[in-house]
Amino acid sequence: MSIYRHKQGARLAEAVVTNGLIFLAGQVPENTEADAKAQTENVLGQIDALLAELDSDKSKIVDVTIFLAHLADYDAMNAAWDAWVPAGNVPARATVEAKLANPAWKVEIKLVAAR
Repeated sequence: MSIYRHKQGARLAEAVVTNGLIFLAGQVPENTEADAKAQTENVLGQIDALLAELDSDKSKIVDVTIFLAHLADYDAMNAAWDAWVPAGNVPARATVEAKLANPAWKVEIKLVAAR
């Protein structure tokens, strides 16, 4: 079994590929001053870029966990999500409220996709 660690740093890799699956690390917003919808759009753009680098795309996502700092942002996050997720190819998904590592982050998204 081969394991490829994409954009590996001292603490984590942005993605790990093994057995035809891509495991993305939690992706967080770069636009920390933005609202939850804009932060979610930013994270989804990062996900698009990482998946493209690994010869995949959002239609191949199989499992997603979305962490929200506040469930009050659920509708705003879903507005961005619903505009982005491909109809007919929606993944299994869980959304939970969690205290995120940076108080400026409103959302973090972790996922698994097929290659």
